[in-house]
Amino acid sequence: MTEKTAVTPAGHTAPPALFSHGVRKGNILQVAGQVGFLPADGSGKPVVVGPGLREQTEQTLENVRAVLEEGGASWEDAVMLRVYLTDTAHFAEFNEVWDAYFAGRVKVPAARTTVYVGLPAGLLVEIDALAVLG
Repeated sequence: MTEKTAVTPAGHTAPPALFSHGVRKGNILQVAGQVGFLPADGSGKPVVVGPGLREQTEQTLENVRAVLEEGGASWEDAVMLRVYLTDTAHFAEFNEVWDAYFAGRVKVPAARTTVYVGLPAGLLVEIDALAVLG
């Protein structure tokens, strides 16, 4: 039986509870929900990249990418992304950022976007991913 391995990129902030940023088991990599936190600065407190949806979405996608790469995967291996927005009014801007991020980069994975109001104060977007390697 294949063992589960925790995946945490160098520089990622510590999770707020007992979970990993990603878990790999065999050729499956699940990336936990990522948000727009900047790389850890040593203070122990996560810092949000900025107040706007655009910068938070871009940083969140980069945080997902970092976990994918640390787990031996890439965007090409991602088969599903789940996006959680805090406001239905953000859909249009989010889609613009998403399209620009993935344009010419990869064959985009399946995605699901929903509105979720449970993110901590100041956070506007969360994204998790499922990747299948090889």
